Amino acid sequence: MDVGGAAPAPRPVPKADDPRKNTTVGLRTMVRQAAQERGPGMERVSQLVGQILDQRYEVLKRLGEGGMSFVYIAREVSGEETVAIKVLSPKLREDKNSVERLRREAGLAMRLDHPNVCRILRLGETEEGLIYLVMPYLPGELLADKEVREGALPLETGIPLLVQMAQGLQHAHDLQIVHRDLKPENIMLVPDEKGPGGLRAVVMDFGLAKERRQEPEVAKLTATGIVLGTPEFMSPEQIRGKPIDARSDIYALSILAFEMFTGQLPFAGRTAQEMMIARLKGKPRLLREVRPDLPAKLEAALAKGMSLDPNERYPSMTAFADALIGAEETGVFARLFGR
Repeated sequence: MDVGGAAPAPRPVPKADDPRKNTTVGLRTMVRQAAQERGPGMERVSQLVGQILDQRYEVLKRLGEGGMSFVYIAREVSGEETVAIKVLSPKLREDKNSVERLRREAGLAMRLDHPNVCRILRLGETEEGLIYLVMPYLPGELLADKEVREGALPLETGIPLLVQMAQGLQHAHDLQIVHRDLKPENIMLVPDEKGPGGLRAVVMDFGLAKERRQEPEVAKLTATGIVLGTPEFMSPEQIRGKPIDARSDIYALSILAFEMFTGQLPFAGRTAQEMMIARLKGKPRLLREVRPDLPAKLEAALAKGMSLDPNERYPSMTAFADALIGAEETGVFARLFGR
């Protein structure tokens, strides 16, 4: 698909064989590797394959791991349904605030019902104190892994995926739920013949989500929001610990889109802290400084989404999606989404 005339092709984004060459992927890879240094309590959580969890789920296979959890494929003992289970570190049980926040967030995610978001089916706790989340099993690939493997995504792939993410997030926002932690590691790409390009984007891990309308007790639990979320994608108001709304997710999705099309972040910095300071004081790079072959309308849409002042961003995910669809001047995406 020709979107830039005779503009020079961008330099290819480094692949997974040497993630350190890509500053964005390399930084997050190092953070994830550091987080995966497990304490003694995680040993039990890492060895659940072949066991029956909570007398409900037969654990079949380990899918992945993080600093505070392991994710498994499991089968319901009674109903034979295949699910994904995230088993959390036993250390969380010692922190009553963390457990309370998990219960609240699981309750929020159970209200979601949209093809582009992943809802939580239940939050459980075993007799020995293992806390776990049950979710639908979605076969597919994380957007983060696709970016590492393939590099910068073409418009015909990236725009439809971003629009789907925006549609799912608009559903959450309609329920007064803000995600707070959008990043490529939280987007699952599921094969779907009906989806544009044969893929369906599903927003995962509403684990840091919060309702815009909060009771005082909930406000206390999220008062330390400055340390919650992924630093590279946090909005300026989230960095400052200020109240946030749907426009904070629009900011994060704009950064995600910039990275999707360039393999880089719009703010420079050697560390996550430096990048956060840059977002508070500086302006993001323009998209076409990195990819001059991309449409000017797309550059303008992402720049507006990353405005320092939330009032200067799009008022809703629907409005942001419309801008993304309109960024391709031939009208292909508008026809694709019936706009």
